[in-house]
Amino acid sequence: MASRPVNAWIVDDDQSVRWVLEKALKQADIETRSFERAEHLLEALGEDVPDVLITDVRMPGMSGIALLERLRGNHPGLPVIVITAHSDLENAVAAYKGGAFEYLPKPFDIDEAVDLVRKAARLNGNGAEETDEPASVMASMIGQAPAMQEVFRSIGRLAGSSMTVLITGESGTGKELVARALHDHSPRANKPFVALNTSAIASELLESELFGHERGAFTGADSRRIGRFEQADGGTLFLDEIGDMSPGLQTRLLRVLAESEFYRVGGQAAIKVDVRVIAATNQDLARAVKESRFREDLYHRLNVIRINTPPLRQRQEDIPTLLQHYLAEAAQELGSAPKSIDAEAMETLQAFTWPGNVRQLVNATRRLTVTAPGNVISAQDIPGDLGGSESSQRAAKEWTRVLAAWAERQLRNSKEPLLDKAIPEFEKTLIEIAMARTNGHRQEAAKLLGWGRNTLARKMKALHLD
Repeated sequence: MASRPVNAWIVDDDQSVRWVLEKALKQADIETRSFERAEHLLEALGEDVPDVLITDVRMPGMSGIALLERLRGNHPGLPVIVITAHSDLENAVAAYKGGAFEYLPKPFDIDEAVDLVRKAARLNGNGAEETDEPASVMASMIGQAPAMQEVFRSIGRLAGSSMTVLITGESGTGKELVARALHDHSPRANKPFVALNTSAIASELLESELFGHERGAFTGADSRRIGRFEQADGGTLFLDEIGDMSPGLQTRLLRVLAESEFYRVGGQAAIKVDVRVIAATNQDLARAVKESRFREDLYHRLNVIRINTPPLRQRQEDIPTLLQHYLAEAAQELGSAPKSIDAEAMETLQAFTWPGNVRQLVNATRRLTVTAPGNVISAQDIPGDLGGSESSQRAAKEWTRVLAAWAERQLRNSKEPLLDKAIPEFEKTLIEIAMARTNGHRQEAAKLLGWGRNTLARKMKALHLD
């Protein structure tokens, strides 16, 4: 069969976006046709159908999500790539449930967009499974950062599925919020969501907590107890801090996952359950397996799909939105008017590393709501343990002190000009930080560094960072 050029259609009310996509796709030998409104696209579909469609979400007239619903009925095999500047969990889930091939938040890497078009064209005809409308979205699932967008995309891809999921990430990064969102956007949304922090319960009591017990099973068991697995029957059981579970309970959990049945403590009859298990941990379970602290077979049972929740220091662009959201919540709790943050204070809080992640940020908003004297939080109101002025000045002095000591050593031990040695190391360090912050997205990393994408590519090649 003779090959033919890929044909991609673009619908976006932003002329500049259409122009950039047209230029990039044509350079990749992909034919294009552009439309300003979804209604115009639908008219054209009466005459011809492209291999791939790229659509914005928010447009005058018919939205991209509404367009997806129309296409799902009339052209179910057409791969659709959704792009939007308004990238949140609700849009991501709605896009995937509407049948989108992929969801791409703006600003996007143009090379990634071209690769997605090629991939969609190769898989033309593989439509997404139709599912119910999404349930209510967790308000605190906020994020424009690339790392959070990947979390949203993962939740969207799993909508309609009951697969076992392992959520990894540092403490305070919102693993339970992700688990709840997975449940709320699954076929089990109208069934129970039961959460249990396994590290918060003594190991000798955890078995009864999970599986229940019969009356008289042990001293103090005065009545039958229904465990968390039975409570979650038909729904989702979220097991937090799964890495702390004892070896004996790991074995029992493995059996439930394999056979969907268990025995209450002291019970004789097997109990069948239909439960989706979502587990979470802040530990490296792969290392725990190597060190014989976690069963390898259980690890593979849990690690069907993995979602990593990023630490706040890797999504600093989300901090202003998170602060405003939680300041409003704190004000509502206290029955007062929400406080705002001035530019200098916002810069200080955005530069802070937040070792306690979102959980620490939530507590900080409550604290600042109480302690800041006016309606506007200023830099003077931010304490040192949150990166306030005293802490910032100390960090700046420490940085320059270390740099000065390094320069003194270089002058003593080498005749090489200082800047010839320092600038490459300086640029290399900043590039590595920017690339880590953006999960390897070069265009976003270049923006953080104040460079163009070509400049970043040239620097990375020169510094052997490719």
